[in-house]
Amino acid sequence: MKIAIINNDFRVYWKDRLNYLHQFLANQNSSFHAIEIFGKGSPYSFDSYDNEEKWWICLFPQNSAGELSKEDIKKRIFSALDEINPDVVIASSIVFFSGALGLRWAKKNKKKFIMFDDAKPSQFKRNFLVQWVKNLITKQADFLWLPSGEYDNEYAETLNKKVPFFYGYNCVNNDFFKVSSKRDFNNNKIICVGRLVPIKNIDKLLRSWQQIELKGIDWTLSIIGKGPDHETLINLSTSLKLKNVEFLGTVNNNDIPAYYYDSDAFILPSLSETWGLVVNEAMAAGLPILISNKVNACHTLLQEGANGFSFDPFDENAITEAILKYINLDIVFKKKMSAKSLEIIGEMSYEKMGIRLTDALTQIMSSGFKSPGLLARVILHLWNGRYNTSAWDKL
Repeated sequence: MKIAIINNDFRVYWKDRLNYLHQFLANQNSSFHAIEIFGKGSPYSFDSYDNEEKWWICLFPQNSAGELSKEDIKKRIFSALDEINPDVVIASSIVFFSGALGLRWAKKNKKKFIMFDDAKPSQFKRNFLVQWVKNLITKQADFLWLPSGEYDNEYAETLNKKVPFFYGYNCVNNDFFKVSSKRDFNNNKIICVGRLVPIKNIDKLLRSWQQIELKGIDWTLSIIGKGPDHETLINLSTSLKLKNVEFLGTVNNNDIPAYYYDSDAFILPSLSETWGLVVNEAMAAGLPILISNKVNACHTLLQEGANGFSFDPFDENAITEAILKYINLDIVFKKKMSAKSLEIIGEMSYEKMGIRLTDALTQIMSSGFKSPGLLARVILHLWNGRYNTSAWDKL
């Protein structure tokens, strides 16, 4: 079997996933090809395009989406897929070039199509007509690849159960973040990792941390990440007279596990997250988590009180309360939370991702071709997708 996965870009977490899947599927006598559309313009631009694998190509390594015409993008995608001629196309949401054009090519060539997505329909407000069109196109997929079963209800309702689901692609290399030494939980430090943009809600975290310091609690808040809000947040920390907050800026990915190991808990106060893969990282490093209930990963990876606590990110007092609940636990219970994090995250591993994908591929190849109706064909022909990620950084 020949499989092609296509996405606007494959940065950060995707790199390890693709390398794993390439080898895993080779062991299943399947060939795996990756098509990355743009070499520039990613929200994760700090992670540059540097791939040299022959099975993994970038169509426009020197360009971002805004520098190209839709016609040029379409021609290059179709040409790449024609050359590979996969039996199955895997692509991101049909909102984007990769999903829209990948699906169109698959239907034109009578191939199977899998769409992956970690955003819930309720997270993006669209008018009725736009949502109806999106749903109609999405229903043409043969399978949806979602992070977890927690997404089922929203997608089943939106798609009227027209597309089956499978799970587990939102994983990280757990072994990379695993620490070999036992954690003593005596560093008195909580770590936050993320881009410094409005949606990460770091300003409210700082205001909540002020309440921690006013209570005379001698713990440190370490913030890793850079972004447009960097200077503003440093100035806010100064104005709040915070003594135990450190902004560490960008940290080399190879050094991140050491920072997790040097911490006693992880916090993510985001106002919204389609998933939040830093939560996976922290849990793989054995950290209890303090997490916003607007982070989708919260509803799959957090067991309230067992491996951490959730909070309403719009309520500074709620953030403070969650931090205090954790700080006031005894070390024995913190160690139990650590063990629980490791247990839970073990269910979202590369190996399980590969197994679930191969199970879905077996099912998909045993079923007939899913031919779109007339209206769906017309809309598929008209919709090329887009690449607008500006809304990712704000609510």
